Amino acid sequence: MRSAVRDFAHREWGPLYTAVRTALVTRRWRAVPMTLAAVCLTALFQLVQNQDWGYQPVQNIGSVRAEDPIWLALLRTPLSLFVPALDLPVWGALAQVLLVFGIAEICLGRRRTLAIAYLATLAGTLYARVGIALGPDNPLGLPASDARVVDTGPSAAVVGLAVYVCWRYRARWTGALVVVAMVVEVLIKPNLAGKEHLAAIAAVLVLVAVTAWRERRQPPSDPEPAPRPGTRSWKPPITS
Repeated sequence: MRSAVRDFAHREWGPLYTAVRTALVTRRWRAVPMTLAAVCLTALFQLVQNQDWGYQPVQNIGSVRAEDPIWLALLRTPLSLFVPALDLPVWGALAQVLLVFGIAEICLGRRRTLAIAYLATLAGTLYARVGIALGPDNPLGLPASDARVVDTGPSAAVVGLAVYVCWRYRARWTGALVVVAMVVEVLIKPNLAGKEHLAAIAAVLVLVAVTAWRERRQPPSDPEPAPRPGTRSWKPPITS
């Protein structure tokens, strides 16, 4: 039994654990500079928006609502990712950013991590408008009152990054568990945040499908030519 569990853990998390541990041991904090900056920015926004003088400025630069003009929502979306929701504990947002963004930055690189995070966040932001247009009678719809809900925080980006990293490192069961957990969340509490998480997952799964298709279409790389006799890397063949 222990051997089976150990084998499963090695198959599921072995490559991911090795990549993260190697980066942290060899480079330490230099392996995740973007993640540390994101954590500091999230903490700063939380501190400022809880001040009498700071709430409105933070709302002006990072608060997104479905009732806002689309150009304004798109302009605010990048910073909205780092503005913690006021009705949730900030330590949850900080822990999500530190853990998931950190793993993604190590495994995917800074640019891809940011791109996927913003793709997932933008998918949730745009879904809110579609859901409200569909109305509450549609299974994918939302009530009109959700147009006034402040939509901020890193949760959609965190869910999208988790699914993509699990696919890239073949942690299939973990990725499936993330998806199932988000579906259960919507079934138990069908609110705007939960459905935005599903929209973020859908956007990332489309990205996964496109990426996998492109990788299958790429021709196999040519093998390296065998070294010629007389070069340093050449060794005489072994004969029996």
